[in-house]
Amino acid sequence: MATVRAAWRCQWRRLMAGLGPADAAGHYRRPESAFAVTPELPATAGQAGVHGLIVGRSCPWAHRAWLVWCLRQLAGGLELVVVEPDPRAGRWRFDAPYEGARALVELYRRSGGDPRARATVPALYDRPGRRILVNESARLIELLNRWPAPEGAPDLLPASKAEAIGHWRDRLQGTVNDGVYRCGFARNQAAYDQAEAELFASLEAAESALEEGGPWLCGDQLTLADVVLFPTLIRLELVYAPLFGCSRRPLWTFPALMAWRARLYALPGVAATCFPDSWRRDYFGALFPLHPSGIVPAGADLATLVAGPAPARLQP
Repeated sequence: MATVRAAWRCQWRRLMAGLGPADAAGHYRRPESAFAVTPELPATAGQAGVHGLIVGRSCPWAHRAWLVWCLRQLAGGLELVVVEPDPRAGRWRFDAPYEGARALVELYRRSGGDPRARATVPALYDRPGRRILVNESARLIELLNRWPAPEGAPDLLPASKAEAIGHWRDRLQGTVNDGVYRCGFARNQAAYDQAEAELFASLEAAESALEEGGPWLCGDQLTLADVVLFPTLIRLELVYAPLFGCSRRPLWTFPALMAWRARLYALPGVAATCFPDSWRRDYFGALFPLHPSGIVPAGADLATLVAGPAPARLQP
């Protein structure tokens, strides 16, 4: 048994190296995006058929871009293109050829992307220029917040709240958005313990902020701070808690965060950006080093999870 364990441990490390990079101390480090520089707002932004926002259903980074597209009602001036995972080939593919490409990697190579780098979502594609403009989600959602939108569409990055939004985005990126992956992809106990402690410390800070202010993280207005937190928390019970070990405290023990999540989920169009079946299939079915059986577990109904636990019955 000891020999088998040692052999599996060695193989596991090799598989994890392919899944995601780590530093010398075993901490997961997210790779840099291929097109990370924020471009200027194109002169043709908002014109139908000119640009495509490429997203995948299971990717939380794509989800945040999809949310901004939804909340700012950009459908009339920005095409949404949904790609599907191809686990055997390890890439994203189009259901039907898009701009002459069958897989997202073809658009990356056409745009001058590093041939050694993975082609990831989200990505903003310029059809006349035949190139990807940006694929770093943090920069992309800022650009989409400036994209021409219908009258009444929310400004998710108001100047009056820029400092508070920046604070939350910086904290959440490292400790929550990346944090759940730092838990799941940790190479050793110490790396996991640090990531897990930072994750729940940030959730406790967000809970306090919502209790003291609210209804949103930065007060009375929905902002990009809320947008970047939502994709992680909407996946927490179905994916990150069971698969990545983010289970010290269930979300229902954070009542303000539970109410915040339900509030955002109820906004027009947001529920339609959530695909729990795809999440479970693509995480449990594809992340072999973490779940070798590939068995996709059943999950609770998402609307029921969002609603929270039933109230306790009154005793006679």
